[in-house]
Amino acid sequence: MRIPRIYTATELTEGTTIELDSAAANHVGKVLRMKPDQSLILFNGSGNDYTASISDVTKKHVTVVIDSTIKVASESPLETHIGQVMSRGDRMDYMIQKSTELGATEITPLTSERCEVKLKGDREEKRVKQWQQIAISAAEQCGRSKIPIINPVTSLDEWVSSKPDDTLGLVLHHRTTQQITDIKQPEKVCLLIGPEGGLSKSEIDMAINQQFVATTFGPRVFRTETAPVAALSIIQWLWGDFNR
Repeated sequence: MRIPRIYTATELTEGTTIELDSAAANHVGKVLRMKPDQSLILFNGSGNDYTASISDVTKKHVTVVIDSTIKVASESPLETHIGQVMSRGDRMDYMIQKSTELGATEITPLTSERCEVKLKGDREEKRVKQWQQIAISAAEQCGRSKIPIINPVTSLDEWVSSKPDDTLGLVLHHRTTQQITDIKQPEKVCLLIGPEGGLSKSEIDMAINQQFVATTFGPRVFRTETAPVAALSIIQWLWGDFNR
């Protein structure tokens, strides 16, 4: 039987007995209906996994014993920060799930000239929390020991202008002739992805003026939720851990 792998926000230390946080306890006790003496693998984003066994289960509380620490080598050496202009429906959910599986380090939802999603106040906070939970669930499934950070919604121009100097900025632009294979290998990448209607010329020019490199992955135009999946796959192959 496959041992469940569960994220918990609780501090994990080998040889201790702890009570899981409410989200993890609900999943273990109510969703999986696990019982005392059953085994778990826990992680809290520190970079390690922890084997554990359940000592007690009630309606609201789950207590576990941390048995051992497992060093996990599931993180790419390439740091990737995706700036994704928000899109309608479940496209953002899909993007965050797949980007987590593909090794993204950080994701920032963006607004832009052609962004059709308007989030403010409680709606924005609720959606960001939902996206963070999607990243957690994807990390549980794919074996990542760290969780991508989902940042608050930011304007495209603010995100572009905040790119660190030691980071390669890429903006997908199907009308350029710059091939990604001609770019020198970086250690960190910021990847700008436009909305369903694409980035405007002024937004692309602004990104280029902020030292982003306009690059293409071929002659076809990707949908907004396909672009980060394709881009991450390629840069993980070229510069990350897909070919190791």
